[in-house]
Amino acid sequence: MKQYDFLIVGAGLFGAVFAHEATKKGKRCLVIDRREHIGGNVFCEEVEGINVHKYGAHIFHTNDKTIWDYVNSFVEFNRYTNSPLANFEGELYNLPFNMNTFYQLWKVKTPEEAQAKIQEQVENSGITNPQNLEEQAISLVGTDIYHKLIKGYTEKQWGRKATELPAFIIKRLPLRFTFDNNYFNDKYQGIPIGGYNKLTEGLLSGIEVKTSIDFFENKKQYSDLAETIVFTGHIDEYYNYQFGKLEYRSLRFEHETHDKENYQGNAVVNYTEADVPYTRILEHKHFEFGRQPKTVVTKEYPCEWSSGMEAYYPINDEKNNDLFKKYRDLAEKEENVIFGGRLAEYKYYDMHQVIGSALVTVKKYLA
Repeated sequence: MKQYDFLIVGAGLFGAVFAHEATKKGKRCLVIDRREHIGGNVFCEEVEGINVHKYGAHIFHTNDKTIWDYVNSFVEFNRYTNSPLANFEGELYNLPFNMNTFYQLWKVKTPEEAQAKIQEQVENSGITNPQNLEEQAISLVGTDIYHKLIKGYTEKQWGRKATELPAFIIKRLPLRFTFDNNYFNDKYQGIPIGGYNKLTEGLLSGIEVKTSIDFFENKKQYSDLAETIVFTGHIDEYYNYQFGKLEYRSLRFEHETHDKENYQGNAVVNYTEADVPYTRILEHKHFEFGRQPKTVVTKEYPCEWSSGMEAYYPINDEKNNDLFKKYRDLAEKEENVIFGGRLAEYKYYDMHQVIGSALVTVKKYLA
């Protein structure tokens, strides 16, 4: 009999939820992570009494009451509502595109006027069969919204000209003909009071966890500890990149502490012009309505990904998806390895989705 039922590689949300649920069922779990902390990308670092989202903004939102109740059973969530602003050449616009945005752009005051303005610009563009992202966006929202609020931001995010990006990246662009600045349509939304560490610490309470451990430095030794491995890291790394490396976009963060109470008056401000190198500035205290005398802001720079960097966004184009299928075929033949989470599934997950996926997976294996 082996020492553990499950070795869980990765202490992010998927691994933490799996470990919690398996432990509840009496299973012996060991969780390891190569980082020096638990929580994966939702980890918060306290600076000047402020919970800083170390790996970018994480705003919990879901329509699933079961998942909302689940996370709130570990930590109470506040009433934070995501209402980002866009800064284009010093002008401020509300996001998502709504009646406030249209008034700021054109001084229109009714939905009919806004719809007519957009329709006029779409028709004047003459685009009927979009061949790239730029044409697709203009065919959906017209030229003003595209040039001021989409073009520069998107080109920075992808590191490519919009004319070089495929049209399918933008299937639709949400237009709201109401004065509503709430970015998400979900029924439930908020931030854990006291930060996301409260959530992962609650999930992993009473479970053996070892950080700063690289599974691949002693893969056989760690694998031999448990009956089953739950692997949440890079699926291509698990198979020693035998078919090649999956590609991602990455991010670089510059964290700054300012000796003032309020830097920008909002948690998220996007910078949509191409000449500003970062895509957005986060002011972390506003996620929790903080009143601290100082403030911490983070400038977010998109960048090309290479090995050793954090992998944030899978590039789910045809080439990478075909490559992933080869690894997935290998994974499906494994008898005692479970692959889960965004890196193992090469899939962009929101937090509620990764928690839901972990709950379904653990239920399946412990049924």
